[in-house]
Amino acid sequence: MSDEFINSRIVAGAEQPKKVRILNIDVASISESDLLQSLESGMLVTPNVDHLVHLQRNRDFYLAYQQAEWVVCDSRIVFFLTKLLPEQLPEAIPGSSFFRSYYMFHKDDAGCRIFLLGAAEGVARKAMGAINGRVGRKIVIGEHSPSYGFEKNEAECAEIIDMVNRSGATVLVVGAGGIKQEIWMARYRHRMPGVRLFMALGATIDFEAGNVRRAPMFVRKIGMEWMFRLLMEPKRMYRRYLVNDPVFFRYFALQLLGRYRNPFEGRGR
Repeated sequence: MSDEFINSRIVAGAEQPKKVRILNIDVASISESDLLQSLESGMLVTPNVDHLVHLQRNRDFYLAYQQAEWVVCDSRIVFFLTKLLPEQLPEAIPGSSFFRSYYMFHKDDAGCRIFLLGAAEGVARKAMGAINGRVGRKIVIGEHSPSYGFEKNEAECAEIIDMVNRSGATVLVVGAGGIKQEIWMARYRHRMPGVRLFMALGATIDFEAGNVRRAPMFVRKIGMEWMFRLLMEPKRMYRRYLVNDPVFFRYFALQLLGRYRNPFEGRGR
C-alpha cells in the first residue's frame, strides 16, 4: 500500500466530534444537523452492518476506513445496539437520506459543485436532472456511470479522474457499491485536488434518480429497511443479509464481553 494511500485523518482546523468504538472503527457521535454544519472537507464513509463484517476480513477496506475523516453510522440496527455500550450514538444518519439534506443545505452555496459517479448507464444523468430540478440551480455539474469492474482498470480510472477534475467539482459522490467505492476513493482522492469533499453513498444515486424505491419511513425508523430491500431484490440481496451479515452479532457480542480483537491490529501496512 502506497504512502499516498495512508495519509492524515485530521482535517486542518476542523473540530472533530467524539467517537464511539464499534468493533475496529471509531464512529462519529454526531447529529445530522451538526454534521451539516461541520462537513466541509475530507472523506465521508457510512458504516452499516455489512461494512462492519467486511471490516473484519478485507484489509484494503479497513485501511480505506482509517483514511476517512468522517465515519458516520448509516444503520439503525447499529445505532440501537450502541445503547448497550458505555458511549452511545445520538442518532443514525443513513447516507441516502443525508445526501438530500446535504445538497438542500448547500442549495445557495455557489462553491458547492457536485459530481455523481456510479449507478447503471444513464442513471446518474437522471439523478443529476432530478437533483438540479429540486434545488433550482445546477448544483450537480457532472455525472458518469462507469463500467462494471472499472476500479480494476487503471486507464478507465485515469479517465474518470480527468473527467472529475475538468468538471470543476468540489464534491464527489461515489455510488459504486460498498467496499469498492471506499477503496477507490481512498486510493485516488489525492489525484483530485479540486475536490474538497468525498462521499461514499452506495445506492444514493439510484434513489435520487427514482430508479430504486426506498423503504417507507416507518420501516426505516424501526431498522427494517434491510428487509424491504431483501423483498425487493431477493436474488441480489439474500446472500448479504441472510448469509454474510448475521456474523456481525457474534462480533458485537464479543465486544460486549470484552473479548473482541481487531484482526488487523499490529499488522504491518
